[in-house]
Amino acid sequence: MISEEQFNKEIKGIISNAIREDVGDGDHSSLACIPEDAMGKAKLLVKDKGIIAGIAFAKEVFSYVDENLEVETLIEDGSQVTHGDIVFYVKGSSQSILKAERLVLNAMQRMSAIATKTNFFVNLLEGTDTKILDTRKTTPGIRALEKWAVKIGGGENHRFALYDMIMLKDNHIDFAGGITKAIEKTQRYLSDTGRDLKIIVEARNLEEIKEILKSDGVYRILIDNFNYEDTREAVRLIGDECLTESSGGINEETIRNYAECGVDYISSGALTHSVYNMDLSLKAV
Repeated sequence: MISEEQFNKEIKGIISNAIREDVGDGDHSSLACIPEDAMGKAKLLVKDKGIIAGIAFAKEVFSYVDENLEVETLIEDGSQVTHGDIVFYVKGSSQSILKAERLVLNAMQRMSAIATKTNFFVNLLEGTDTKILDTRKTTPGIRALEKWAVKIGGGENHRFALYDMIMLKDNHIDFAGGITKAIEKTQRYLSDTGRDLKIIVEARNLEEIKEILKSDGVYRILIDNFNYEDTREAVRLIGDECLTESSGGINEETIRNYAECGVDYISSGALTHSVYNMDLSLKAV
């Protein structure tokens, strides 16, 4: 996974780009009717229910826009919230609060939706040893926020991007000339370039599982689009050789059954690509 330093750099980049996109050469609505020295206070109001996420990000946004803005937090990231809850108050320059408002709401609404869905899946896995993973199926430009939200919801992050883990999927395997060749070439590449990256290899059937197991150095096998019976057999074949991950169309109706097959992880793109934003608003008080 990426380092904390890299992650923080991603967050700062998201904020600066979003403010550039939204504010441009000025928030002329506020500049036109609100005095520069006007001071105000606003509250983050919940109009929905679920897991709140993005409070720490909101603080970063407020600080970026105006370091003199003060935030009083009433509810922490990862908490269950319901309609009518007040998450935080922010006070300071009225112009600054309005400049930050839309980015804070857009981010928190989406992050809270992702955290809520992740937490729902986590609860479905309760009592098993299986953990839920996100994927790279994220919104371009705000991946760091969406993966942050998965963690807040109780899930775990898969690789962050193409650069922090090797994942040999079906197309890599086919282009490389087969599973064994793909793994051998990968290990040579890592050795030649001095990189220390974990290797995940996708299997499309039990025969491919057996072939993967002939090679050393595989961190995790991705058991992709298997039925329950074949998943159980794959887990038996793999044993303690490496970690296991199920994926491929797994939803709330099937996730528990796959977990009970004994896999270590289940990955789901739905955590980030199929959510409905939580209804939040920032209201002057």
